[in-house]
Amino acid sequence: MYNQGNCNEGVKGLNEFHYGGQAVIEGVMIRGQKNMAVAVRDPTGEIVVHTEPLTAKIYTSPIGKWPLVRGLIMLWDTLVLGIRTLMFSANVALGEEEVEFSGPIAWGTIAISLAAAVAIFFLGPLFLVGTIDRFITSSLLSNVIEGLIRLVMLLGYIFAIGFVPDIKRVFAYHGAEHKTINAYEDGASLEPAVVSTYTTAHARCGTAFLLMVVVIAILVFALMGRPPLLLRVLSRLLLIPVIGALAYEYIKFSAAHSANPLISLMLKPGLALQRLTTREPDEAMLEVAITALERVLAADEATETTD
Repeated sequence: MYNQGNCNEGVKGLNEFHYGGQAVIEGVMIRGQKNMAVAVRDPTGEIVVHTEPLTAKIYTSPIGKWPLVRGLIMLWDTLVLGIRTLMFSANVALGEEEVEFSGPIAWGTIAISLAAAVAIFFLGPLFLVGTIDRFITSSLLSNVIEGLIRLVMLLGYIFAIGFVPDIKRVFAYHGAEHKTINAYEDGASLEPAVVSTYTTAHARCGTAFLLMVVVIAILVFALMGRPPLLLRVLSRLLLIPVIGALAYEYIKFSAAHSANPLISLMLKPGLALQRLTTREPDEAMLEVAITALERVLAADEATETTD
């Protein structure tokens, strides 16, 4: 059982930095303080690990620790590191030769993925509510209905993809990542038998972040009235980074104050939603997640020693 805040102070970096990551195809990516690692099990059963430093100045600059700005960094992580490591994991899982982690293919994939997500989940609900907007007398109600459509679309999408066999395995690796991070933050031994006893839920999960993006979008757009369609489209596009940054700050604050009864209650929807995006991992999956975390911890320690 995960007891947040009951951590071993002797674990390096525990109080200064929160480790986290994401599931990839047959593996897990962990982002550290100055390094990242992705561990993937190949068709022969071996664990292939790639590590690299986070060399961009945005990761090491003091500006990157500013409230709201750090939320934008998290979005950058999700888009860039996430898609790059997904490409790497797909090649390893299929037994193919490793491709470049960057380049036109990577950036093209990021651009297409971002455009598709924005079109479907931000502009789609706006145009859907536009079909009945002439029958809605209240601008507030119009914006709320748009937000509820967005929420239903997100929940429906997450629920539907959970039936795809390959996605089920990714969700199981997502559970392995959470269990491993929970065990580490609790100061427990990083052994599969120990890590397996921890929960697959985590307050700082990206699933909870997505839910908060949708909720905050409802609140923000509800205050903007009902200007002409073009201005409404522009507002949805331009405010995405702001909404993402606010959602990140909420997740970070609530995770740090989860002992508060009110905050704990507010966390429950995000934790409940994680039941759709996580599955119980097997021991082999836990081994992969542990390997990724251990490599990041070792790389961060080595980097700090040489600095």
